[in-house]
Amino acid sequence: MDIFKGETMLKVQQLRDQFDNLEKHTQWGIDFVEKYTKFVKERSEIELNYARQIRNLSKKYQPKKKDEDENKYTWCRSFHSTLNEMNDYAGQHEVIAENMTSQIIADLTRYTQELKSERKAYFHDGRKAQQQIESSWKQLEACKRKFERECKEADRAQQYFEKLDADINVTKADVEKARQQAQMRHQMATDSKNEYSSYLQRFNQEQNEHYYTIIPSVFQKIQLMEEKRIERIGESLKTYAEVDRQILPIIGKCLDGMTQSAESIEPKTDSSQVIESYKSGFEPPGDVEFEDYGQAMKRTVSETSLTNSRSDSKVDRSSKGKTKTLWPFKKNKLSLKLGSTPEDFSHLPPEQRRKKLQAKIDDINKDIQKEMDQRDALTKMKEVYVKNPQMGDPNSVDPRLAEIANNIDKLQMEAQKFEGWLAEVEGRMPVKSDPPKRTSVLFETQNSTPPTNNNCAQDRESPDGSYTEEQSSEVQNKVQPEPPEFDEFDDADEDMLPTIGTCKAIYPFEGHNEGTIAVTEGELLYVIEEDKGDGWTRVRRNEEEEGYVPTSYVEVFLDSSAKGAITYI
Repeated sequence: MDIFKGETMLKVQQLRDQFDNLEKHTQWGIDFVEKYTKFVKERSEIELNYARQIRNLSKKYQPKKKDEDENKYTWCRSFHSTLNEMNDYAGQHEVIAENMTSQIIADLTRYTQELKSERKAYFHDGRKAQQQIESSWKQLEACKRKFERECKEADRAQQYFEKLDADINVTKADVEKARQQAQMRHQMATDSKNEYSSYLQRFNQEQNEHYYTIIPSVFQKIQLMEEKRIERIGESLKTYAEVDRQILPIIGKCLDGMTQSAESIEPKTDSSQVIESYKSGFEPPGDVEFEDYGQAMKRTVSETSLTNSRSDSKVDRSSKGKTKTLWPFKKNKLSLKLGSTPEDFSHLPPEQRRKKLQAKIDDINKDIQKEMDQRDALTKMKEVYVKNPQMGDPNSVDPRLAEIANNIDKLQMEAQKFEGWLAEVEGRMPVKSDPPKRTSVLFETQNSTPPTNNNCAQDRESPDGSYTEEQSSEVQNKVQPEPPEFDEFDDADEDMLPTIGTCKAIYPFEGHNEGTIAVTEGELLYVIEEDKGDGWTRVRRNEEEEGYVPTSYVEVFLDSSAKGAITYI
């Protein structure tokens, strides 16, 4: 009995120890999954912070509006291209963080919860089976102790009966009573033995089922759970590497773009741009003639010299240092004192003045073209209203048409004024070769007549054509370099307008009038020119079909980069 008891208790204890070990190991495995999930989450945050810092850095060094002139230099354009590529580079790191969050973090977080529930259920079944076998063992021990106790009592009763039966002094009644007591005890011991034997047989069956069926099944489930967990960790580690690998080609393209932009730098072109930008157009002064010591020193003025030629009295005063010769590259002190830039840019050297005037004329021409586009659109809308009164009152657009006409007149007058100043600058510059014909975009005929200009530098020249410091504000109007070439404007060479968004027709439109395009309800089109306040939007169906549709008939989706932009034709 004692040997059997010891072996059984040893097995129960070993089983309890195995459950404890498995419970610790599986809990450690879950902790590892959570730790790895936290690691990936922190890596994702690092990628997001890195991408944010790269974007902020790129944005910080993007050219401002005041630095737009930098774009004419190849090395500046290369740097700006590198900044744009860095923006795309940062976007790929955001993709890494996004993919890690969706493909690893979210998946492992969900799996961890499932793993905890699964582990809890398995160990609950194992603990329940273990408690049941332990309870059966306790009941078996109780039956065994009862059987042992009943056997001892029956043995004592039998000994007492035999003692009384051998004693001649004891009455027969006492002997009979002792005999009956011994028989009763013997019967109780027999019943306890039968109960113990029956329960022992049942316990052995339960124990056999416990160790060969229930516990192996629980352990098998725990093993499969653990193998699945390990496999999931391996898949996550593989995904971790693949997320980085997927963006490598795009990052490579970004780096290739940086390399190409660096290789596109042209030092000679940039140096030529600097020369062109700061070329003043002044002619160098003439040679200084030898003068006799007996006469006052003076500088002889050649026909192309910009030095001052004074009378003899002024020469004497200049030799005493009372006046100074104004060199072409000195700044206009008078203009700086005034604190404002002259409208005709007369404070600049001729070449720079010509460029500023031409740029101003181009801006005015763009504004005029914009107003003309609005006028044409309103005219079309008015024609539609005339043909279809139910769409609107034709007279309602007349005030706006009158306002646009007034704006066009003002812009044309302003353009004519700047054209005059430009013609003045170019007309006063010496011709080294036959200059090409300069053609303005909108006012070709205006250059055929001599411009009038109240600020003409000829009215401020000295009789001999020279300038002094007191006349420094007119220096730039004296000598002219070669005029630049301008390409003639040709509508036939106009490029196809780029798309700035898409639109969806919410109502059908027949488009019978010239310049309009018919659309059907639900049709998707490309937007190439947004509504300029006239109620019409310009759309394109394909490369050959485009026209205007009422803005109220479509739902417009402009690109983020094109919102608020104005398309010029």
